[in-house]
Amino acid sequence: MTDDPRRPENRLAYRAAIDRPPLALPGGKRVALWPVVNIEHWLIDHPMPRQILVPPTAAPLLPDLPNWAWHEYGMRVGFWRLLAAFAERGLRPTLSINASVCEAYPRVAEAAHAAGWEFMAHGFHQVPTQRIADEPDMIARSIATITRFTGAPPRGWLGPGLTETLDTPDHLKAAGIEYLGDFVVDDRPCRVATRHGPLIALPYSVELNDIPLLAIQHHRADEFVERALSNLDRLVAEAGSDGPLGGAKVMGFAIHPYITGVPHRIGLLERLLDAVTARDDVVVMQGSELLDWYLGTGDNA
Repeated sequence: MTDDPRRPENRLAYRAAIDRPPLALPGGKRVALWPVVNIEHWLIDHPMPRQILVPPTAAPLLPDLPNWAWHEYGMRVGFWRLLAAFAERGLRPTLSINASVCEAYPRVAEAAHAAGWEFMAHGFHQVPTQRIADEPDMIARSIATITRFTGAPPRGWLGPGLTETLDTPDHLKAAGIEYLGDFVVDDRPCRVATRHGPLIALPYSVELNDIPLLAIQHHRADEFVERALSNLDRLVAEAGSDGPLGGAKVMGFAIHPYITGVPHRIGLLERLLDAVTARDDVVVMQGSELLDWYLGTGDNA
C-alpha cells in the first residue's frame, strides 16, 4: 500500500462493523431512510451519461438525440410524478442536483425547493469529474449557483456518476462541503480524511439504485421494491439486536426521473414509500439531518 494520503484507503480508516459502537436514533427508531432523487443536466454535444438505445451501428454517434430525449422525458414528465409521490406522503427527499439545472430547468428546481427538498450538489453538468480541467472551479461554481438559487450553500456533495479524482475530497472540504455520498462503504456514516479536516460519508447506495438495477442489469422493475424492503427488514432486525451488528443503521436509495418516473414504474416507488411510512421503527431523513445527528453521537470512526 502506498502512503499517498489522497488514496481512498488512506482517507478512510478501516473499521470492522462489529468493532464500531452502536448508535441510537431519536425516538428509538432503528433505521434512518435516506431517499435521494438525482436531477441532472445532459448536454447534447457530449456523450450521453447513459444509453437506453444503442446506436444502429453500435458505434457512438453525436449528437445522441434518442438518449438525450430519454432523459429529457424525466425532466418534463417523470420528475413531476416523483414530486407528487413524496408530497402525498409528507416526505422530503434529498435532491442530488447538477447545479446547472437551476439555470436550464428552473421550473424543476423551483418546485423541489418549494417542496422542502434539500439540495445536495451533484457537480455542475452531468460530466465525470475526471474530465473537468479545473475541478476546484467546477466545485466553486456549483456551490455558488445553488447558493444563489436556494439562499443557502449546499452541505452535501455527490459526484456525477459518483466520480472523483484522488484530490476531490480535499477540494470539497476546502469549499465548505460537509458530507458526501461517493464512499459507499458502510450502513452508517463514517469519516473521510482531508487536508482540511474530515468529511462525513453518508450511506448512499449503488445496489438500491434504479440505474444499475434497471438500466444496466435489466432486472424486472419490481426487483427494486423487493430488494429495498428486504434490505430494510434486515437492517431493522440487526439494529434491534444485541449482537455485534446492533445499533441504528442508515439506508439510502437512489432514483432518477427518467427511470423511476415513467408510468410503468412510478407505482413501485409509491409502494415502497407506503411500506416505509407504515412502519414505526423507520424515520425518513435528509442528508443534513443525518449529518447533524451523526455529529451529535460523538462517534469518531
